[in-house]
Amino acid sequence: MPEIVNIRGLQKKFGKFQALNDVTFTVNAGEVVGFIGPNGAGKSTTIRILLGIIKRDAGIAEIFGKDVWKESLEIHKRISYVPGDVTLWGSLTGGEIIDLFLKLHGRGNQQKRDYLIKRFELDPKKKAKGYSKGNRQKTGLIAALAADSDLYIFDEPTSGLDPLMESIFQEEVEKLKAAGKSILLSSHILSEVERLADRVAIIRQGEIVESGSLEELRHLTRSNVTLATEGDVAVMAALNGVYDFEQKDNQATFSVDHNQLNVILREASKLGVKKFESVPPTLEDLFMRHYEG
Repeated sequence: MPEIVNIRGLQKKFGKFQALNDVTFTVNAGEVVGFIGPNGAGKSTTIRILLGIIKRDAGIAEIFGKDVWKESLEIHKRISYVPGDVTLWGSLTGGEIIDLFLKLHGRGNQQKRDYLIKRFELDPKKKAKGYSKGNRQKTGLIAALAADSDLYIFDEPTSGLDPLMESIFQEEVEKLKAAGKSILLSSHILSEVERLADRVAIIRQGEIVESGSLEELRHLTRSNVTLATEGDVAVMAALNGVYDFEQKDNQATFSVDHNQLNVILREASKLGVKKFESVPPTLEDLFMRHYEG
């Protein structure tokens, strides 16, 4: 698949503070990449560089094969962007602001605009100065989603939205993906990223500490197992690759290295298996692996 976003060895300093250090990842055509990390990890700095708002110190940053700093005007004709805190013109109505954004973009879809206003339950006739944070966010999302872009960049897009509106946003992103669009999604809602993302990049203190598909990353950590047996399940605690073993009666829960699952199954079968459940780690498990302590 062609690379829509190409970031290689990206570096950025603010004074003596190293905000980004050798950040590298890509977004391919027709995929959703989840970009996750806590506040201050470097997510928004990376996105601002991609948008041509700030200049990188070193490395490669390209969108559609074009340099994000030198050719930002051409790039912006084909992208939509929503920040985590949308600022609007207070004297204009929500509908007027959406229309202005779509006119500036040049590839707005009026029918989709009207559809999204109804879906997100936004009052387009109300002045923006009377909007809550959630409604300001809805305005930005509607304007971005109603534009026919090739790349959508979302930086904490559902901040301030209730769970129902979060779900609607996720459904709309899935439609974009089905239409072959590319999405870079920075979010602190890990369940949202897990639902939508084909690949994830985890950033910590300005460095990418893990990247790949969820399946690839899950192979790097342990599955959680629940096992009930007819024989004494306690013998499982002594096997290699078993961790955090807890037993109640003849049922145990523990985590196990992936390369030891076959051994666990063979040994469990000798005890007479009554129940066996193996659950892969969630994105939250993978995330916390890099941030515990």
